[in-house]
Amino acid sequence: MAGFVGALALRFRQPLIVAFLVVGILAGPSGLEIVSAEDEIELLAELGIALLLFVVGLKLDLRLIRMTGRVALVAGLAQILFTAIVGFAIVLVLGLDLTAALYVAVALTFSSTIIIVKLLSDKREIDDLHGRIAVGILIVQDIVVVLAMITLTAVGAGEGGDVTSEVLLVVLKGALLIGGLALLMRYVLTPVLHRLAHSPELLVLAAIAWGVGLAAGGDMLGFSQEVGAFLGGVALASSRYREAIVGRLIPLRDFLLLFFFLDLGARLDLGGLGDQLAAALVLSAFVLIGKPLIVMVVMGRMGYRKRVGFLAGVTLSQISEFSLILGALGVSLGHIDDEALALITAVGLITISVSTYAILYSQRFYERVAPRLAVFERSRVEFAGEEDDEEDGEPVEIVVCGGGRYGGRLAHALAEQGRRVLLVDFDPRALAAWRDEGRPAMYGDIEDPELAAALPLDEAHWIVSTVPRLDANFALLHTLGHYGYRGRTAVTTHHDAEIAPLYDRGADAVLSPFADAARNAVKLLADER
Repeated sequence: MAGFVGALALRFRQPLIVAFLVVGILAGPSGLEIVSAEDEIELLAELGIALLLFVVGLKLDLRLIRMTGRVALVAGLAQILFTAIVGFAIVLVLGLDLTAALYVAVALTFSSTIIIVKLLSDKREIDDLHGRIAVGILIVQDIVVVLAMITLTAVGAGEGGDVTSEVLLVVLKGALLIGGLALLMRYVLTPVLHRLAHSPELLVLAAIAWGVGLAAGGDMLGFSQEVGAFLGGVALASSRYREAIVGRLIPLRDFLLLFFFLDLGARLDLGGLGDQLAAALVLSAFVLIGKPLIVMVVMGRMGYRKRVGFLAGVTLSQISEFSLILGALGVSLGHIDDEALALITAVGLITISVSTYAILYSQRFYERVAPRLAVFERSRVEFAGEEDDEEDGEPVEIVVCGGGRYGGRLAHALAEQGRRVLLVDFDPRALAAWRDEGRPAMYGDIEDPELAAALPLDEAHWIVSTVPRLDANFALLHTLGHYGYRGRTAVTTHHDAEIAPLYDRGADAVLSPFADAARNAVKLLADER
């Protein structure tokens, strides 16, 4: 059944999380009532959650937050704070008690790492500025949700006693555990992993045993199993074998997570879920609209363009699998009842389903609403070092639009040949690095129809777009023609089928990074004979 419903979900471009929840509902008391091995499914569900947190810990890369600058940290924390506050007020108005309102409000703040990374990767936007910012915000959310689990576990352990003492005791245990893991990683785990790496199968088996062992140890010390598994993953995150372990664990993680969502869906009573439908629709509307608005406001105040803020905000417009795990933890601790968990699950089903299409077609949505988003953008961008370049008597020969991996290397290679290169980008980090080298830079987006008016069209011999999107390059070619540019233009594509249309629109050269790299590699290998 899970395979069949999963195939239908893929046909309608829905995440498998939704499919597995539906299967659980169909197999549970509200459906066919065919779930019999409840204990076995619950055990596999717990293993799936532990492995999910273990993989999250393995992939935790704090350097990514530094790469995206302070925007990931500021926007991430601001989004969590404002979503929780507004969500808490909405839930109280809907009639839930304080504890349930707090759980539901916190659950609304997190977004799905699995879904977002998968969709951005499929769209090849994971390395775009809005993709990097979204992933950085997800890392901040992952850290916060683990801290929330630690706090809730401590509060649950302290009920009936001195809660403050219990919280301090758990914090002390956590500090000792983290210190012990640091020592183990430095003096024990690294050499052991080096020996085990001679057998990839043994390396993965040892990693699973380590993660499960830390999950059990975390539970014994008063944490949840999920926190122990997460810390176990963090302990191996700096290992050189991290990617090899992650690559082999992801299929197992996805398989075991199937049982968590099956178990969760099987526990839902659709009769009770129907009573929550109106509340679920209200909260879903807040998540789908309110969370992106919060992100756009914060990023706009930080100086980012409305397009980057919109695309990053839409990416985060759903709740997370961690939201469901957090709700399940609240039920197990006795803090909330099944009705509150059903409400969180309903919001998850709605927002995950709708946001999938919003992310897939985010560029089209932006084009339709762009004129109304000016309120989220400063009238003048004022990043550090963003002032207009003073005239130094040297004319710009080449304008490179796009300072990413390919564009940045191209601009540096041209500058090393003595060319005067102006870099145009909407990533302040790339612009700051370019300016630090004493070279001219300008903040801009090639899809902005006013960009061409600000470029040195009378000086530049070449204007180069390194953004491999057909619509963006069509827009650039059109605006350059509109402003009477007489120099030469080069654009970039990753698809051979787009080369002829770009030449037809007036491009003088079409760059194909993958094909060009392959030809250079063949030439290099042929010369080695």
